[in-house]
Amino acid sequence: MSCYSAIFQGYLRTTAMSLRPTSLQLNNTPKTLIKPCLVSFISRTQSPGSSRRLHLRNGLVRCAKSAAASRTLPLDWRNIALPYSQHQSSNYGRCAYQDVSGEDSDHEFGSPESQKGASTLDNIDEWRWKLTLLLRNKDEQEVVSRERKDRRDFEQLSALASRMGLHSHQYAKVVVFSKLPLPNYRSDLDDRRPQREVVLPFGLQKDVDLHLKAYLSHKAMSSGRFSDKPSLRSNSVGRTAADEVPNQNPELFAQRSVAMERILQRRSLQLRDKQQEWQESPEGQKMLEFRRSLPAFKEKDALLNAISQNQVVVVSGETGCGKTTQLPHYILESEIEAARGASCSIICTQPRRISAMSVSERVAAERGEKLGESVGYKVRLEGMKGRDTRLLFCTTGILLRRLLVDRDLRGVSHVIVDEIHERGMNEDFLLIVLKDLLPRRPELRLILMSATLNAELFSSYFGGAPTIHIPGFTYPVQAHFLENILEITGYRLTPYNQIDDYGQEKMWKMQRQAQSFKKRKSQLTSAVENVLEDADFRGHSLRTRESLSCWNPDSIGFNLIEHVLCHITKKERPGAVLVFMTGWDDINSLKDKLQAHPLLGDPSKVLLLACHGSMPSSEQRLIFEKPEDGVRKIVLATNMAETSITINDVVFVVDCGKAKETSYDALNNTPCLLPSWISKAAARQRRGRAGRVQPGVCYHLYPKCVYDTFSDYQLPELLRTPLQSLCLQIKSLELGGITEFLSRALQPPELLSVQNAVEYLKIIGALDENENLTVLGRNLSMLPVEPKLGKMLILGAIFNCLDPIMTVVAGLSVRDPFLMPFDKKDLAETAKAQFSGQKYSDHIALIRAFEGWKEAEKEQSGYEYCWKNFLSAQTLKAIHSLRKQFFYLLKDTGLVDQNVENCNKWSNDEHLVRAVICAGLFPGICSVNNKEKSIALKTMEDGQVLLHGNSVNAEVPKIPYPWLVFNEKVKVNAVFLRDSTGVSDSILLLFGGNISRGGLDGHLKMLGGYLEFFMKPALADTYLSLKRELEELVQMKLLNPTLDMHSSNELLSAVRLLVSEDQCEGRFVFGRQLPTSSKKLVTVKTAGKGEADNSKNQLQTVLARARHGAPVYKTKQLKNNQFRSTVIFNGLDFVGQPCSNKKLAEKDAAAQALLWLRGEEHSSSRDIDHASLLLKKSKSKRRNSVSDDAMWSTKAEIEVKDPLEVSSVLNLERGLPKFSAGQGECY
Repeated sequence: MSCYSAIFQGYLRTTAMSLRPTSLQLNNTPKTLIKPCLVSFISRTQSPGSSRRLHLRNGLVRCAKSAAASRTLPLDWRNIALPYSQHQSSNYGRCAYQDVSGEDSDHEFGSPESQKGASTLDNIDEWRWKLTLLLRNKDEQEVVSRERKDRRDFEQLSALASRMGLHSHQYAKVVVFSKLPLPNYRSDLDDRRPQREVVLPFGLQKDVDLHLKAYLSHKAMSSGRFSDKPSLRSNSVGRTAADEVPNQNPELFAQRSVAMERILQRRSLQLRDKQQEWQESPEGQKMLEFRRSLPAFKEKDALLNAISQNQVVVVSGETGCGKTTQLPHYILESEIEAARGASCSIICTQPRRISAMSVSERVAAERGEKLGESVGYKVRLEGMKGRDTRLLFCTTGILLRRLLVDRDLRGVSHVIVDEIHERGMNEDFLLIVLKDLLPRRPELRLILMSATLNAELFSSYFGGAPTIHIPGFTYPVQAHFLENILEITGYRLTPYNQIDDYGQEKMWKMQRQAQSFKKRKSQLTSAVENVLEDADFRGHSLRTRESLSCWNPDSIGFNLIEHVLCHITKKERPGAVLVFMTGWDDINSLKDKLQAHPLLGDPSKVLLLACHGSMPSSEQRLIFEKPEDGVRKIVLATNMAETSITINDVVFVVDCGKAKETSYDALNNTPCLLPSWISKAAARQRRGRAGRVQPGVCYHLYPKCVYDTFSDYQLPELLRTPLQSLCLQIKSLELGGITEFLSRALQPPELLSVQNAVEYLKIIGALDENENLTVLGRNLSMLPVEPKLGKMLILGAIFNCLDPIMTVVAGLSVRDPFLMPFDKKDLAETAKAQFSGQKYSDHIALIRAFEGWKEAEKEQSGYEYCWKNFLSAQTLKAIHSLRKQFFYLLKDTGLVDQNVENCNKWSNDEHLVRAVICAGLFPGICSVNNKEKSIALKTMEDGQVLLHGNSVNAEVPKIPYPWLVFNEKVKVNAVFLRDSTGVSDSILLLFGGNISRGGLDGHLKMLGGYLEFFMKPALADTYLSLKRELEELVQMKLLNPTLDMHSSNELLSAVRLLVSEDQCEGRFVFGRQLPTSSKKLVTVKTAGKGEADNSKNQLQTVLARARHGAPVYKTKQLKNNQFRSTVIFNGLDFVGQPCSNKKLAEKDAAAQALLWLRGEEHSSSRDIDHASLLLKKSKSKRRNSVSDDAMWSTKAEIEVKDPLEVSSVLNLERGLPKFSAGQGECY
């Protein structure tokens, strides 16, 4: 980087300039001094004839390429200084412009001489100019520096960049300034990103190559067997034959239509008679009387008329108005009354399982029917639906699954989408699909229902659809905010009584809360701190003002909630209490605290219940039942109780004002799970829960001024979650380009989020490079699980280890079956560790736990087994049901048949199961660096990460695998990995993502070069060949599910042999420079048994004679219970072969060192006695007794067996690492 500059102190000092009458022209002439008056600088650019003038007049700079197009800038001498003037006195004016090459200046910009004594001020001035140039350059996006002074001044430089509209970040020893936002971690700037040297046990590669050669020979002889091979990642898939409507005989079709019409008419009359009979019965009359009391009844006629006359209707109504239960019921009654009951089909979607189930039960009861007759429900794993079901309540996902096989929803007359105000991802996606569907189905009616008053947003999205508002009747609710609560109850806040008690096992949470009073501010605090500073609480007592001054927004407020509940229980009128919490952990912790209270924990006075979406359906129903007289019901719930369910007897609501929701950081491609403030709409919904049956009271545990800062509505889920599954559905429904389709959403997601999702689908092979659906992608779209889990299922079926893989996928699709009670967490962790059995896999622990439960169920002791091993019986039953569903779905694809034994031929092969798990979870991969006292984990997108505390790998001192694959990661404070399994190099290379050759023989790359592998060239060829043939075999199986995999037995034997015998003997190298041909390594032979017997003593003697210190031995245990030792001396290290015990391993390593010292580790034209060289060097006073020429001539005479085979280098004094093709740090 270069420049020229001028220093003003009455005279102008030019830098390689020649004098003109009115200007200074850059050239290579000597410097001159002139007195400035009106001076024009012309800087020479790289294009001839192009120049730029800086006119200096009256303290202003006029910059122009021509006199006609010029602009005047103020000349600030302090702000545009450059290194040339850094050694001048402070009263000098400074001017600089970078638009010339280095040849045009006799001073190089940023040279070491100029930087040596640079001050912070000068450095900031220098960077101000650099960043200005960055902004002017349209082609450059960022500036990267590794200078120490820039790291020293980064805080000031970052503030400068922020003022200039730029982004900055420091990555270890690198600082970056960019026009675009910067992620938290950049693997391309990480000098310690994982680079792996792959080593296999002796003879393994030879055996694998024999199997591979046999397979390739058999393949070549099988003419046409693999001809016309489509690519797994490039071929797109159109609609299948099953999607087409078969041609039928017109006359036969007409006859069938007439017969079907008669049948439907007869059924419609039967439905009408049954409905009228119920309505006329005493029970029916009583139910009708109750329904007429609901606010929705007053709008019944208006609703039905609007639906009959418009294709789309938007209905809004306050909580409790009856829209969820009554509107679908009104439509069903109207259709039955009009003798169209048998031909109508009404689908009402709900965002949650519990909502679909409870609402369907209520509507069926209002009709005097059993669930499953005219009214039913369908959720995953459960459903009640009969032949005469005409009103089906289901989750949104169920309707989306139907759209996969029936794009036009044939036979459906009405679609009702409830709770659209929640803006769930599935709901927003469904609205786009339905909007496209309506023109093709003009008779279809779409009704959108919202609990808030933002109906106009949805109305405008559907072209001005009519809106109807149901006022709703709720009793008045008195709202108390924190300042009022403190006045009413007399409670006093202190910094320490706001620390929430999560139990002894989660003491770290409490310590973090205590530290939050003094340390950095959280997202919750930052959002409201300015409001709190400006708030005026002078109308309240001094005690209250003191409490508010130390209020901690991060705290949930367990002690305050307990105090409020005691106040309600003692002094308020009867009625249930609904407490809104952030998540399951908070609910459990608060419940334990309240149960220990003498009043709130007394079952004769208080019925304490929890409400969470993951609870079993039977337990969820308890919250709707009324307690005995004299008992107050207290329900601890998450935000699902805002609108999805209604507890009729609630009179009091306690609102913490927070919700724990998943957000998505697209820049770092990481989901985040952090508590955040709710919206004003959500706060109104919570408050409204208290006025259902009588006037109520709501206690908001935050000040009124904080409530005023809440956003009006919640951020749509489409903007805060990863989009992989959604993008796959878009392609499977053939809805066009993903980006273009999502741009039509109510609020389109960030483009980077879409790009991340598309890139992920390409990595796993679901989409090709043109974003077309592949054969694998088509199969994935038919499975009701995440794409990665679907891929795991498919490969489990292909590789005949289906049973354990179905268990893993089912377990990852439901709540964790391993329970961790607060008071017995140690016992629960021990039980889970026993299931893992030092296999270093949460997934294998899950498989073993489920298998044990199945055996216990056969002996009728399933519940005892679960109680003993801290397992959830309900979750294990859900896993069992999901496994059945998966089996039937895979059977429909043709990948499995009725013979279960064939599907599980290799289910007992633990290594193959690991490989299939790796294939499914990739690219969720992290490197494992076993240090002396800790384990360092690193991912491509996050850098350093941690294991979740519930993982079996979280507490182990060492993990004998170089890699972990994980199911998910989530950022809380740090990034945590959940559900991990250790895998070897061979598993990752064969079952991970695409691998490509690097710049050298034996160099392989993965994930765009983030993962690098170094090995012998022949071994690299083996991996590449196996990978290619394996992908081709999977592709052929997907295209032809009846393909006999046993015909490829040699290939599968090679794969199974390689993944099972890889002992993870390689090592990581960090900061490795790629080797050149002059740095080839030589081969070490194995010492004979006789030589190895006293090899340790011999090595000790040789080193003593050479006046060197004693060798150091480091031994590690391999996963096959063998030992490998490394001997280190004089900066060199020698690794021995695996041995049965530690003593033999140390002897073998010493033998390797002796071979090298004697020059016997290679075949050469003459023997080289390294021991004598070692002795000579020890006697020499010079650092290098052998000249460089002699050293390299010695190297030249060595016959190199293989450039990347393990060996020692020759220069002992330089201490170059032994088994390394580069110069990096290794372990």
